[in-house]
Amino acid sequence: MRAIPVLLLAVLCATAHAADNEPLALRPQIERLAADLAAEFSRLCPPAQPGDQAAFDRCRQGLFQDSMLKRNLAPRVLWGRVHKDAGTSLKETTLTQFAPDVLSGLYLPLFMFNGGHAVEYDARESLFLVRMETAFRNRLAPGQFPYPFWHDEAKWNAYQGANSILLWIDPKTVRIKVAQFTDRGTTPSIVSSGPVQQPKFDGKWLWTDPEGRVQPQVTLFDGLFRAGNPYLPKLDGAYKAFALKMRDAQCDSCHVPNNPEGMKRLVLLQTPAHAAGEIERLMKAVREDKMPRDEVGIEQPLEAKLKSALLESGGAFEALVRAAKDWESKGRAQ
Repeated sequence: MRAIPVLLLAVLCATAHAADNEPLALRPQIERLAADLAAEFSRLCPPAQPGDQAAFDRCRQGLFQDSMLKRNLAPRVLWGRVHKDAGTSLKETTLTQFAPDVLSGLYLPLFMFNGGHAVEYDARESLFLVRMETAFRNRLAPGQFPYPFWHDEAKWNAYQGANSILLWIDPKTVRIKVAQFTDRGTTPSIVSSGPVQQPKFDGKWLWTDPEGRVQPQVTLFDGLFRAGNPYLPKLDGAYKAFALKMRDAQCDSCHVPNNPEGMKRLVLLQTPAHAAGEIERLMKAVREDKMPRDEVGIEQPLEAKLKSALLESGGAFEALVRAAKDWESKGRAQ
């Protein structure tokens, strides 16, 4: 009979210990940040019909430009589904690594927000967690998604049913370190939409539509960089040249959304926008012979001629990406 009070005392002590781990002095700052982010999301990306292209464009442009969201993302932020096992840590969850440009311009605009949010501290992760009420724009044209999410039926269904966005904030930097989506939130989706059945995935991450346009359209910087950006027409050609060299180097065998190597931290390179977000790190890895890796994960230096070609084409693409972003920044500053 005495075991129950002892067990209860142990639970209370554990709860108190977890609470003691929270950096309480930071909670007001985190709560203000969460409220400001929720307000920005609901202003730029309010509830709308899930196929409303104009609403999507406004949200996308607002978040990609000088948004509070973008300023508060870590230099490299992780993104993906919540693990199917709720007890799995972030460390053990497969996530994709993005630059702030990519997450704010291609992924988070696919969601809508009403400002509803909650803040908590997760002692196990040592991170603050902000839960945002949301809904997913599942009725956009296929080229408005950064890649065919329906290549994996479970992934597409999780996107379609999403009712919560999770933002994990590092108390050391007060930056968003991880962002996730889930269809297991405590509130319904803020916009009701029946599921959309997409065509069977044909294995192509880039494709040409009946009008002869390369898709996904959103990955060609369409709607992100201004139409007058002089570097915009050159980026597509530079990426195509770079993509050919990446194919020769077998980069496209690993850095694609279906994650054939089962990497815990996936880096995507299959479209211009994805590659632009990673180009500096990719070039550094090639210069330092950090990639590719063999079947057991050991670094294997590229053959000299192939490495030289990859560095040349990648360097040209890298320079154009930097110039295009500089042009945009100068234009906004004027």
